[in-house]
Amino acid sequence: MTRITVTVDGVEYSDDIEPRTLLVYYLRQNLGKTGTVVGCDTSNCGACTVHLDGRSVKSCNVLAVQADGHEVTTIEGLAADGQLHPMQQAFHESHALQCGYCTPGMIMQACDLLKDNPDPSEQEIREGLEGNLCRCTGYHNIVRAVQHAAAAMRQGTEAPADSAVPAAGPGAPEPATAGVGAAGPEMPPGEGAPVSAGSTGEGVTA
Repeated sequence: MTRITVTVDGVEYSDDIEPRTLLVYYLRQNLGKTGTVVGCDTSNCGACTVHLDGRSVKSCNVLAVQADGHEVTTIEGLAADGQLHPMQQAFHESHALQCGYCTPGMIMQACDLLKDNPDPSEQEIREGLEGNLCRCTGYHNIVRAVQHAAAAMRQGTEAPADSAVPAAGPGAPEPATAGVGAAGPEMPPGEGAPVSAGSTGEGVTA
């Protein structure tokens, strides 16, 4: 067993864990942070995306011991004082989900995207989310939600109504959705090296 100390959503935790435990399982099983979900367990779908020291990573491909001494933010840590984060609000207002399984990872990756590019184009959003897969939608409303959140965050307001942000261009190609493993029994922990979210070549782009 290895003892780690990690700050998750602003709270410091110290635990003895198996060195091979993945961060996603530490968050879910040890800390009860079940908003971070396991979609593929192979770093392909992005559903498990969290922020490690402020940058997005796929937590199924990061060992919990690699987070020792660092700060992790999960989807549960985005809301402040009972108020949804503008990205969460935008996903709600834009109906950017169906089953919702990919939503936590999409939101976390989208927030990371806006740190580097606060006013992204539709294409830049699609490229920034290409490592996060959705099995239900054509990504259209997801892209719109990120546009709305970006506008709100630039203005320092809540997510605007649909009319406040130009829609994705009519006739824009809708990529085929790639399947994400359905929710089921969790796989046993394994080993892996960190993979930043958005690093695969599949997903949002056509």
